[in-house]
Amino acid sequence: MTRDAREGAPWDGGPDGEAPREECGVFGVFGAADASALVALGLHALQHRGQEAGGIVVYDEARGEFHAERRLGLVRDNFTSKEAIEALPGDKAIGHVRYSTAGGKGTQTALRNVQPLFGEFEPGGCAVAHNGNLTNAVHLRRYLTQRGSIFQSDSDTECVIHLMARSIQGPIRERMEDALRAVEGAFSVVALTRGMMIGVRDPLGMRPLVIGRRGEAWVLASETCALDIIGAEYLRDVEPGEMVTITDEGLRSSRPFPPAARRFCIFEYVYFARPDSFVDGRGVYETRRRIGEELAREQPAEADLVCPVPDSGVPAAIGYARESGIPFDYGIIRNHYIGRTFIEPSEQIRNMGVRLKLNVNRALVEGKRVILVDDSVVRGTTSLKIMQMVRDAGAKEVHFRIASPPTSWPCYYGVDTPERDKLLAAQHDVEGMRRFIGVDSLGFISLDGLYRACGEAEGRQAAAPQFCDACFSGDYPIRPRDAEAGLTGPGCAPKRPVLVTRKAS
Repeated sequence: MTRDAREGAPWDGGPDGEAPREECGVFGVFGAADASALVALGLHALQHRGQEAGGIVVYDEARGEFHAERRLGLVRDNFTSKEAIEALPGDKAIGHVRYSTAGGKGTQTALRNVQPLFGEFEPGGCAVAHNGNLTNAVHLRRYLTQRGSIFQSDSDTECVIHLMARSIQGPIRERMEDALRAVEGAFSVVALTRGMMIGVRDPLGMRPLVIGRRGEAWVLASETCALDIIGAEYLRDVEPGEMVTITDEGLRSSRPFPPAARRFCIFEYVYFARPDSFVDGRGVYETRRRIGEELAREQPAEADLVCPVPDSGVPAAIGYARESGIPFDYGIIRNHYIGRTFIEPSEQIRNMGVRLKLNVNRALVEGKRVILVDDSVVRGTTSLKIMQMVRDAGAKEVHFRIASPPTSWPCYYGVDTPERDKLLAAQHDVEGMRRFIGVDSLGFISLDGLYRACGEAEGRQAAAPQFCDACFSGDYPIRPRDAEAGLTGPGCAPKRPVLVTRKAS
């Protein structure tokens, strides 16, 4: 996922790799005559969760066949034509948009990693789409290949297919339960068989998955914004550790995993989810605005203007301005018409960097003390370039306010973050970060403040953490087994193990 094509998120810094990137989004429809068209629309609404590739699998009951289309690039370029939809007949379909955190990214390997993945089992075929990351995928892959499994992709999701194939259970639903009990990490899975759609979340509920209804059809989606685009009604979230199976008889719920404390990814509220979504029971836009208000209370500054780094900084900047009484305005304008063509065409273009995406409104910032509000600082390279642009436009002072705590630890649960030695906050304290970026002051919301803004009035320390906040705290709720062993990819030789956790359970 790159930030430039997101609703509600700024550019990710392109070649600088500044922003963390979410792995993917999933969407499924059961019982609608135009299922593939609805899935294409749903995936379009989830495009912010993955822009590298997309795929749709349908079951055509009239012919008794599955049909699959997997393409590199954006949904709008691959699944919006009449011909593309007519090639996917059927009233049951699931889809996936991908940004890889597991699996190859080169053109030779990328297409084979596009989901949904498909397996033909003794009880019948099953397509699987997965949002998240399995932290023991390399261990599983080695176990499976040593016992005769032949992998067709580099994706961690394919481990689930092979585990299902090896299961001694009969029906596909029981095979999936069996497989998912063997995996570790974060997962929200949508699967399709000939007569059933399955949705399941990991026991901690780290990644989102919601249930909707459109007439007689059932819908599963990563976010509620994908329900809105097809006119579906939001019913509820799939609960952590819950498996729902949808057939012509309706929806059935089961709990195949031992109960565990909920640890939803708090960064969904800071950055990943679209601002018009409700995730895990909370409105994203309102939460981001409250983050800005809390940030203003914790990190005040004397200034003339509060300016968001568009677009994901906007709600927090509005909240900051409201709480501080400092006027809000768009001191930075984003170009919405720069596509992927401009990401890596030449060294000269790459060096233009942020200026391809963002431009400073000189008339607003010249001679002003400006507070810039952004969602996060990862490597710091994009923040540095934005600061330089604002300085060049004549700002008298530049104060950076960040709507999340310092990102000091990598994520192993489905977010493509750099290794720890490339995270600015892991190498410097706040003052060192301020000097690196070159701003007059730098302030982050505290972890307690972020919890309060997300509805936990007593903050993080009052009880056991209610969210996964490992990227800020280093408290990993699921042991990152592969990373601790220095295993970073399929078939890789072990590297020197790296410190990946302070409090891994």
